Amino acid sequence: MTLNERAARALKEILRRPGNDTCADCGAADPEWGSSSLGVFICLTCSGIHRNLVDHAKVKHLRLSRWEDTEVQFMAENGNEAAKSKYEAQVPVYYYKPTHEDCQVLKEQWIRAKYERLEFIQGKKPLVYEEGTRDGMLMKRGRDNGQFLSRRFVLSEREGTLKYFTKYDAKEPKAIIKVDTINASFQPEKINNPNGLQITYLKDFSTRNIFLYHDSSKEIVDWFNSIRAVQLHYLKVAFPGASDIE
Repeated sequence: MTLNERAARALKEILRRPGNDTCADCGAADPEWGSSSLGVFICLTCSGIHRNLVDHAKVKHLRLSRWEDTEVQFMAENGNEAAKSKYEAQVPVYYYKPTHEDCQVLKEQWIRAKYERLEFIQGKKPLVYEEGTRDGMLMKRGRDNGQFLSRRFVLSEREGTLKYFTKYDAKEPKAIIKVDTINASFQPEKINNPNGLQITYLKDFSTRNIFLYHDSSKEIVDWFNSIRAVQLHYLKVAFPGASDIE
């Protein structure tokens, strides 16, 4: 038996352990790749993201790549459950954890948040999504001509609103949206941008849509999870006896 065959057989056995039979990041079944930097088993899509991680970019195919004995041992000593207990120790309930069916931008920022920025490890400081307010420029599609223009958006936990202004220094907002009416979802194909975010909300008993994007994938996902954090705060105020999970 060659070294590669022995490694492949050992990795196959490790894959059978609880938690290792699905991708550590998106939950896709039967992962065929492994991060020998982190000790996790991942799918093809997530392996592409892992290759671009700072300090954690060593990714190998479980059967076709050459594995050193020390790397196989590292995978055996770690695995998906151990990584989850470390890198997902404090994921807030509002943070959207993507599945294999979600778009690339959500998966990428989830993986970077876990392993690069270490946002969810035990004892980590408060997250940027929980600051209670967010103010910045996003590209918004015009309702009439479909042209995207830069618009200022302001999210307020205290007011429970998302406002947008046609100019950065405008005194009055063009729209005031109550966060409890918002449904935010990524729609890259509909918006024709990989970072495309759709905001659906109610106004005067009718459904309205705002189509947005930002060139930075981190920025647009931060907005998405900040909105979810404010929505959770609103629900906690409205239902003080309920737990965060409820």
